Amino acid sequence: MITDMTVGKPRSVLLKFSMPLLLSAVFQQLYNIADTVIAGRCLGEEALAAVGSSFPITMIFMAIALGSTNGASVLISHLFGEKKLSDMKTAVFTSFTAISALSLILTLLGTVFCTPMLKLLNTNADILSDSASYLRIYTFGLPFLFLYNVATCVFSSLGDSKTPLILLVCSSGGNVILDLLLVNLCNMGVGALALATLIAQGFASVIAAAILLARIKKVETPSKPKFFSLSILKRISRLAIPGIFQQSFVSVGNLFIQSLINSFDITAVTAAYAAAVKLNTFSVTMFTTLAGGVSSYTGQNLGAGKNERVRSGFKAGLLIAETVAVIISLISVIFPDQLIGLFAENPTPTIIETGRSFLRITSPFYFAVCAKLIADNVLRGSGTMVFFMISTFTDLILRVVLAYLLSGFMGVDGVWWSWPIGWGVSACLSLTFYFKGFWQRKGAV
Repeated sequence: MITDMTVGKPRSVLLKFSMPLLLSAVFQQLYNIADTVIAGRCLGEEALAAVGSSFPITMIFMAIALGSTNGASVLISHLFGEKKLSDMKTAVFTSFTAISALSLILTLLGTVFCTPMLKLLNTNADILSDSASYLRIYTFGLPFLFLYNVATCVFSSLGDSKTPLILLVCSSGGNVILDLLLVNLCNMGVGALALATLIAQGFASVIAAAILLARIKKVETPSKPKFFSLSILKRISRLAIPGIFQQSFVSVGNLFIQSLINSFDITAVTAAYAAAVKLNTFSVTMFTTLAGGVSSYTGQNLGAGKNERVRSGFKAGLLIAETVAVIISLISVIFPDQLIGLFAENPTPTIIETGRSFLRITSPFYFAVCAKLIADNVLRGSGTMVFFMISTFTDLILRVVLAYLLSGFMGVDGVWWSWPIGWGVSACLSLTFYFKGFWQRKGAV
C-alpha cells in the first residue's frame, strides 16, 4: 500500500511505518546469521571462521547496493511528496535499469578477484579455500541482491513497509530451510550456505520487482512516464554516488579491521569475531532500518514543503530507535555467553571470552549509534549528502586508526574500544549538523 506520510500525527505515522521496517531488518539479518550459526554448529570452527573472513567483502557489495538504491529512494520520495507522479514513475524505471547494469559489472569483478581479496585480508591458509568458495557463489547472486534492494527502497520511499516484510519472512524462512538441507542432507560444505542465500533471495527479488511494477502501473499520471531518462539518472547519481562512497568507505574500514583480527593468527579469535560482529551487525542494521524510515518521511515532507513535520519526525524517530537500543543493549550485556554460544556447537573458552568482551564493550553505546543514524537520515532524506558523509567518514577513520593503535597495548580489546569512541564522536557531529539546520538547504535534490 502506498502511504502519504505528509499527513497525520508524525509519531503515529512513523511508528506505523517503522514497525514493519524493524521486523524486516530482523528477518533480513537471518540470511547472514543463519549462515554463521549453521557454519559453526554443523561444519565446525574453521567453517565459522571461513564465513566470517569473507563477511567484510560481502559487505562491500551490500554497501554499493545500499548506497545506489538509497540515492534513488531519496529522489523518488521527494517526487512523490511533490506529486510529480510522471517523474516519479520515470525515476523508478530508470533506477531498475541503471542498478541492474551496475550489479552485473560487480558480479564479474567479484568472481574474478574473490581469492586475491581474501589473501589481502591475511585470511588463514587453512580456511582460504572455504572462504573463496563461499564468496564466489555469493557474488553470483549480486544481481538478485541489487534487484531486491532497489525494489524495497522504492516501496519505502512510497510509504509501504509491509510488502517488504512479507517477502522477507518468506525468503528468510526459505533460506534457513535450504541451508539445513544443503549442508546436512547434501553434504555440500560452506559453499552451500551462499547457494541457499542466492536461491532464496533470487525468488524474493523477482517477486518484489513484479509486485512493485504492477503497483506502479496502477498509479495514474498526467503524462506518460519514460522507461529511462538520462536527466533523472543524473539526479539519482548526484544522490547515490556520495552514498556509495560513504557505504563503501564503511566496508573498506571493516576490511582493515578484519585484516587486523586475522593478524592475531588464532582461528578461535577470528571465529569469535565472526560471531560477535554478526550480532553487532544485526543490532546496527535494525537501527539503520528504523532510521531509513525517517529518511523516507523527511523526503516526502520536504517535497511537500512541510519542514516543521520533519522536526517532529526527528524527535519521534529518535524515541523509537533509542527504545529499541536500550532493549538490545541490556540483552547483549546480560547474556553475551548465550548469544555467542548460538554460533558454535562446543565453543572454546577463547571464543566465548573474546565474543563476551566485544559485546560488553560495544553494546552499551548503541544509544550513540541511534542518535547518529536518526540525524544522518534527516540529512540524507533532504539530499544533504556532504554532512551525512562527514560524520560517517569521521567514525570510520577514528575506528580504524584507534583499532590499530589501541590493539598494540590492549590486545584485541583495544579493537573493540575503537568502536564506541568512533560512534560517540560521529554522533556529536551528526547532531550538530541537524540542529544547525543544514537539512533545510534548498536545491539538494
